[in-house]
Amino acid sequence: AKAAGKAQNSGMPPKPGPTPPVSQRVPTSLYNAMLYPLQHFKVKGVIWYQGEANADRAAQYRALFPALIRDWRSQWGYEFPFLFVQLAGFGPDGSQPSEYPWAELREAQAAALTMPRTGMAVAIDVGNASDIHPKDKQDVAHRLALAAERVAYGERIVDSGPTYQSMTVEGQRIRLKFANVASGLKLRNSDVVVHGFAIAGADGHFVWAQAELDGDDVLVSSAAVPAPAAVRYDWGNTPDGNLYNRAGLPAVPFRTDYGMHHDGS
Repeated sequence: AKAAGKAQNSGMPPKPGPTPPVSQRVPTSLYNAMLYPLQHFKVKGVIWYQGEANADRAAQYRALFPALIRDWRSQWGYEFPFLFVQLAGFGPDGSQPSEYPWAELREAQAAALTMPRTGMAVAIDVGNASDIHPKDKQDVAHRLALAAERVAYGERIVDSGPTYQSMTVEGQRIRLKFANVASGLKLRNSDVVVHGFAIAGADGHFVWAQAELDGDDVLVSSAAVPAPAAVRYDWGNTPDGNLYNRAGLPAVPFRTDYGMHHDGS
């Protein structure tokens, strides 16, 4: 109307427009719009890829995430498979071992695996330090598909990389045992040196560690820590760990000192 030199309104009061959209961050907004309408439909399972916005509240996520899974299953009325993607690598890492909210969030995500019919795709190795949306979706999809084969379809397969199981202090080194080793541990590509491990004594001060494969175990040590008490692996934003199993799946990031006081207790 303006381009044609005509009046731009009719003199009538404007018609009421649609209600302004509610922010997706308002509680119940996404649920009411996108989940509630689906509850009369059967679903085979759920894939959940989220967590970046919760990284500074990892302790809360330990309760929040399982509560979401329980609630959705309750709304549908049956225990459907719930598969999720652990946070990919993102952001810079310090030159020395440190504390990282993203690492704590990954730990909180992995804790949900204690719930029945759950599976997790590890994405620590497909991240991008400068891009929160990494481009490698194919590996993530492959790992989710493996989880679906096991959780949703009952296939007896290994759908996860090496998962920390236990540790034993042997003098000045720590021996780590893993589940999900498939047919054995291996390093990424043609790597010959194990990366990504840090070690600490009872004081909780972590330093980079030397690590080596010993069959299906990993031996971790440092000359700077004569009485080791704890180990961490891939504890960072975009760490460089290279431990895999022979199924080609990356080890799940972990720490053995969760809840440990600096006096070693």
